[in-house]
This record gives sequence, C-alpha cells and structure tokens, in this order.
Amino acid sequence: MELILKQDVANLGFKDDVVNVKNGYGRNYLIPHGLAALATSSAKKVLTETLKQRAYKEESIVKTANKAAEALKALEVKIVAKTGEGDKLFGSVNNANLAEALATEGQELDKKFITIAGGVIKRIGKYTAKVRLHRDVVIDLPFEIVSDKK
Repeated sequence: MELILKQDVANLGFKDDVVNVKNGYGRNYLIPHGLAALATSSAKKVLTETLKQRAYKEESIVKTANKAAEALKALEVKIVAKTGEGDKLFGSVNNANLAEALATEGQELDKKFITIAGGVIKRIGKYTAKVRLHRDVVIDLPFEIVSDKK
C-alpha cells in the first residue's frame, strides 16, 4: 500500500514522504490516526506542487537549524543525578532529562528529537546523544552525567 505521510513517523519516514507499507499497518494505524493518506495519482500531483513551493522556504529552515546546531555544539551540558555505590545512578537519565538540561541552558528542544543510544543511562560519565533539528540536520551532542555528591 502506497501512502503519503502527513507527519514524521519513527522508523518509517518524514512528513510528505511517499512510503510503501503493509495494508494492515496503513489501514488500521496510519490512516485512522491521521499520520498518512492514500497516495492516489491526484494526491501525488498535489504533493509535487507543494514540495516545489516549499523548496525555497526549506533553505531558510535548514540555515536556521544549522545555526541552532552550532549553538548546541558550543554548550557544555552537565546533568546532576543522585548516585549510589560507585558510579551507579538512583533511577536513570533519558532524553526527557537531557531536554530539561538543554532548556535550562536556553535551548528549547522537544524530547522526541533527542535519541540516546540504549534509551536510558544508569551510570555517571560522558555520553553523546543524537539531536535531530531538521531532517537534514542531525548532530551528536556530548553531555556528562555527574554525581550530586561533592
């Protein structure tokens, strides 16, 4: 089944991509949740016209995303967490915690655009996360988890 995505769908594609999915996934999940529409010939024509008009706007959006990427790379992000024995954390640190830390630094990002390898971190140390600012702009953001004990 060929569909046009209306929103970004994880592990499938970005908004306005034409994708092929199994019939059940398209009919029972993507279309009812408003994530996709059938890719008929008329819908494809409308999509190509929309993409032509959006190409110019896209350049300025990519430039803005690159500026934001440079600002993020300049930050030194440290997350303070409670620790137990050795370097183990009480609980864990995930993408929501990293989004909060970035917000305190003045960079507002939605947690769904931040990906930490493994999903959660349970030890102090230095790590990197992938931050997607645009479909073409993905950066590696280094951050450190430190103990609250001095």
